[in-house]
Amino acid sequence: MAEYVESIGRRKTATARVRLYSGTGEIVVNEMPMAEYFGRDLDKMILRQPLALTGRDTAYNISVHVRGGGEGGQASAVRLGIARALCESDPSLRPTLKAAGFLTRDARAKERKKAGLKRARKAPQYTKR
Repeated sequence: MAEYVESIGRRKTATARVRLYSGTGEIVVNEMPMAEYFGRDLDKMILRQPLALTGRDTAYNISVHVRGGGEGGQASAVRLGIARALCESDPSLRPTLKAAGFLTRDARAKERKKAGLKRARKAPQYTKR
């Protein structure tokens, strides 16, 4: 493996730049330990899913720069970035990650507000008289 493998993951308005180094399993997000950056256990679990599935929990040190969006979107963006980086470092992992759905970019995003409506689809209450 070269010095590191880099990839990008996106979800909603969050973008994560992930670098995979060979190492001991340390994950650093925006210069902070992952456990400190992501408060919810669900986000930490989402983030580790591709590593756990492939059995590479302690094979790599991961450095992440993530911006935009909220905690959930950022965690999902990092997961996609890690999955893509794993594929790049070891192409034999691709079928496993693809089957689990970790290589698919979740395109769902907030729908824009429309004119005359309160939100994207909620209309003001109709009055007959």
